[in-house]
Amino acid sequence: MSNVSNVRALAAETLYNVVDKGASLNQELPFASQGLSPKDKALLQQICYGVLRYLPSLENYCQHLVEQPLKGKRRIFQFLLYVGIYQLQHMRVPPHAAISETVNALQQLRALGLKGLINAILRSFQRQQAELEEKAKQIPVCLYNHPNWFIKQVKEAYPDSWEDILEANQQQAPMWLRVNQSQFSTQEYSEMLTANDIEHTLNPDFIDGIKLSKPRDVFSLPEFDTGACSVQDAAAQLAARYLDPQNGDAILDACAAPGGKTCHILELADADVLALDSDATRLERVKQNLERIGLGADLQCGDASQPHTWWDEEQFDRILLDVPCSATGVIRRHPDIKWLRRASDIIDLAHLQNDILDSIWPLLKPGGTLIYATCSVLPQENQQQVARFLANNDNAEHIPLHSNDTRLTPGLQLLPGESDGFYYAKLIKKP
Repeated sequence: MSNVSNVRALAAETLYNVVDKGASLNQELPFASQGLSPKDKALLQQICYGVLRYLPSLENYCQHLVEQPLKGKRRIFQFLLYVGIYQLQHMRVPPHAAISETVNALQQLRALGLKGLINAILRSFQRQQAELEEKAKQIPVCLYNHPNWFIKQVKEAYPDSWEDILEANQQQAPMWLRVNQSQFSTQEYSEMLTANDIEHTLNPDFIDGIKLSKPRDVFSLPEFDTGACSVQDAAAQLAARYLDPQNGDAILDACAAPGGKTCHILELADADVLALDSDATRLERVKQNLERIGLGADLQCGDASQPHTWWDEEQFDRILLDVPCSATGVIRRHPDIKWLRRASDIIDLAHLQNDILDSIWPLLKPGGTLIYATCSVLPQENQQQVARFLANNDNAEHIPLHSNDTRLTPGLQLLPGESDGFYYAKLIKKP
C-alpha cells in the first residue's frame, strides 16, 4: 500500500486488498491506519466497514452510472467510487465535502486524469439516488446486502427469522465488557463505571457482562490495564460458564487464540490450563492477554486435529473446543466475512470440525466435560455436527442447555442481536 494521507485513498486501497485480493480487514486496517490521527483512524474504519456492509448495492449503483467498468490497473478507482457513494448515502459528511475529498484522493493515488470522471459519477449518483435505490431493492442480494448463497442457507435454516439475522448483520455491534471476577464482582465494576460517568447496562443472562452504551477507548475504563475487565462479546462469555471450571482441573482450551476464553477460565478457577492454537502469531495474542490480566497458562502451538504431535497422553478434566468456523455469527463485527467466504468453505469447515471433534474426544477423561463452540449460525457447523457425533459415540452423554436441547437437536444457538451469533453444545464422557 502506498504511503498516502488522504483517508478516502487509504479506504479505496484497503477495500481493494480485501475484496479483490482476499486480505483480512483485521490485518489491513492497522497497516493502513499507521500515522493517522485518532479522528482519521475512526473515519477510515467507518468507511471501510460501511462499504463492506453495503457492497452489492454500491456495485449495482455503479453498474448504472459507469459506462465502462473500471478494471485491471484501474480497479482501485472502482473502490474509490464505492467510498464516495457510501459517504453520500449513509454518512453525515456534507455532500460537497464527500465529493471533493473523494476526488482529491486521486492526487494521492496518482490519477489526476480521472478527476472529471469520478466527480461526474458522484454527482450523477446525487441526482439519481432515489431512482437507483428503488431499482436495487428489486434485487435480493442488494436488498439484503449479503451474498446469495448465504441468504439461501440462512433462509432455509431460519424460515421465521432469516430477515432479522440479515438485518442484525448490518448493524454496528455493541461493546461488551467481561468483568474479571477474581478482582471485582459485576456489580462492583458497574459502580466503578457509574462513578466515571460511563453509561452501561447489565443483563442477567450474561452474569459476567456489561454492555456499554457506546464504544470507547479501553484505556479509559477503570483499571483496564491491570485486568479488571476485558472486551468480549456477551455470547463468547458463556463458553467458560458452560465449561464450569473447578480449582485443580486440568483443562484444554483448544483453538484458543486470541485468548479471551482462556483468560475467562482462569478468572473463574485456579486451574491448570493448556491453551492450544495452530497459529504461533495468534498464540502470542493469548500470551499478551494473560500478561495484562496477571494470569498464567501453558501455551502450545499445535494442530487440534493431530493430537499425536503435541499431546503428552495425560487426559483432561474439561475441554473447551472452539473450532474453526465460518464466523457467520460475527459478520456485524467483521463485514469482510460476507465477501471472503464461499459456500464451498462451509463444506470444508464441516469436515475439519468433524476431524477435530473426533480427534479431541479421546483426550477427555471419563466423567469429563467437553464444550463444543462456534461463532457460526449455520446448522452444518453446529447442530448437525454435534448430532452426528452423538450418533457415532455411545460414550458421549448430551447435557441440555435449554428446554429444546435434545440429543437429536442438540445445543444452544444464539443469533446476532443482543449478543453475537454463537453455538454451544455440552457433552460429558460416560464413565
